[in-house]
Amino acid sequence: MAQTLVWDRQAGIHGHDGRPSEEFAAFCGQLRVGWHFCRPRDPQAKGAVERLQGFMETNFEPGRVFANERDFQDQLDAWFVKVNARQHRSIRARPVDRLAEELEVMGALPPVAPDCDRRWVLRVGADPYVRFDTCDYSLDPDLVGRRIEIRVGDREVLGIVLDTGELACRHARSFARHRTITALEHARALKRRRGADVDREPTVQIRSLDRYDQLIA
Repeated sequence: MAQTLVWDRQAGIHGHDGRPSEEFAAFCGQLRVGWHFCRPRDPQAKGAVERLQGFMETNFEPGRVFANERDFQDQLDAWFVKVNARQHRSIRARPVDRLAEELEVMGALPPVAPDCDRRWVLRVGADPYVRFDTCDYSLDPDLVGRRIEIRVGDREVLGIVLDTGELACRHARSFARHRTITALEHARALKRRRGADVDREPTVQIRSLDRYDQLIA
């Protein structure tokens, strides 16, 4: 693990005057690394930080088709194995050889990875869905009115009932836009509940007609 993370002054990472946000500082604390933010109006430093991203956009992505984010990562990993074994003109070495040298002086990763999940608490509504990043994920309709914690990670969206630990939902996270993801068991439960509501006779109070005679008199 590197000793210092170098970043541009991006919102959510950089707080103010070169200080990190609380979330980013906690992340670095769990990794036991320091941080360094590029100075304002320093395009050279920013270019060095983003050079790898630009190289990927011009040399890896063109002409490729990706089924999903996992397929993108698998293809990228295979591509890195190939390109890192080539002689690099600027460093006059193979990146894979330089990496072996750097690993000898880098620190070890912590035994427990940092918790980077997004978390918040909500009450399951009559329309049992939760929205994250333009996508709607179904919740267990039988938990309407209960308070649950939503956890969103890189791979899944998870919902847990606060007082009992019951599972409210577990979905693979979607990186597509404006999708509605409904679990089969949630769809069946919702259909059952809505059918019961339709078949149930409404309760209507029936007043005695003598009551109206008294009001008119």
